[in-house]
Amino acid sequence: MQARFIIPLAVFVALVAIFAVGLKRDPREVPSPLIDKPIPTYTLPNLQVPETGFDQGLLTAQPVALLNVWASWCTACRQEHPFMMELARSGALTIYGLNYKDERDDALAWLARHGNPYTASGFDHSGRVAIDWGVYGVPESFLVDFNGKIRYKVIGPLDRQTWELKLKPLIAQIRAEAQAAGRTAPVGVSDAAPGVSAPQGAAQ
Repeated sequence: MQARFIIPLAVFVALVAIFAVGLKRDPREVPSPLIDKPIPTYTLPNLQVPETGFDQGLLTAQPVALLNVWASWCTACRQEHPFMMELARSGALTIYGLNYKDERDDALAWLARHGNPYTASGFDHSGRVAIDWGVYGVPESFLVDFNGKIRYKVIGPLDRQTWELKLKPLIAQIRAEAQAAGRTAPVGVSDAAPGVSAPQGAAQ
């Protein structure tokens, strides 16, 4: 009789423990199988200059770069955007955009209204390149090193806490690796920690 009750009780306790651990985890901390793997190869049109290509080579032209997946229809992207603008203005690192399943005119109007933090954006109208990056949704951001490897993935809006605790130390590490390998940072690039105030000239 006791075994009939003990086994279900043990299963129940195990399930509760698993659920409790899940609640403590940050939902943005989803492991990506692409971490430390080479970035995908692709060629997309440039969002702003369609006749100009946008490919993976742009991300490896400096010791470290950030690829931010965004869309004009994305509410969370609007939440994240002021911090992206601050990062771009601070020169903390080079930021590229991947415009996901959007309409070109809508995306351009969105950047004109809220500001453009991107050195360039690829226009991924079909979303196929984003799939190759392992994108779950928008926004997402990928930290890419000079060897063309994905070193970190941020799911959801990039905020100051994630920047300070995760990205900034890793960026410093990657820059040290690049220096040891003879790769120097572009002029004006620094490890400055920007603020998160709304960008000047952007809609509030």
